[in-house]
Amino acid sequence: MLWVKSLHIISIIAWMAGMLYLPRLMVYHADAEKGSTQSETFKIMERRLLKAIMTPAMIASWVFGLWLVFGFQMASFTDIWFLIKFAGVLLLSGMHGFLARQVKDFAKDQNQNSAKFFRMINEVPTLLMVIIVIMVVVKPF
Repeated sequence: MLWVKSLHIISIIAWMAGMLYLPRLMVYHADAEKGSTQSETFKIMERRLLKAIMTPAMIASWVFGLWLVFGFQMASFTDIWFLIKFAGVLLLSGMHGFLARQVKDFAKDQNQNSAKFFRMINEVPTLLMVIIVIMVVVKPF
């Protein structure tokens, strides 16, 4: 169980690193001129971050997390703290999907959002992470 828990934590750290970095890249990409060398560099960085780090880490986080729940009964779907944590993970996964869509839009030079929008979006993963960690560690409910 400790190996699975360790792999789950490692996966989450990698996923969160990407979830915090990708919107920051998009802040600068939104200000770059379409077709510029800078914009093309951001496209490569965003695609690689999403495909090589974030998505595999998200999948691993889900696999190891579900393994902990169902394989080792680390939580129950009747625990309020777990339901809130699970909702946070679902929202974080939805945010991942939203960011993946933004990467596709940038790749096609079809981004419609401002740098300010991405600055605000950058706070969402942090807020979700705080909620999730508090639910897991403190278990206030």
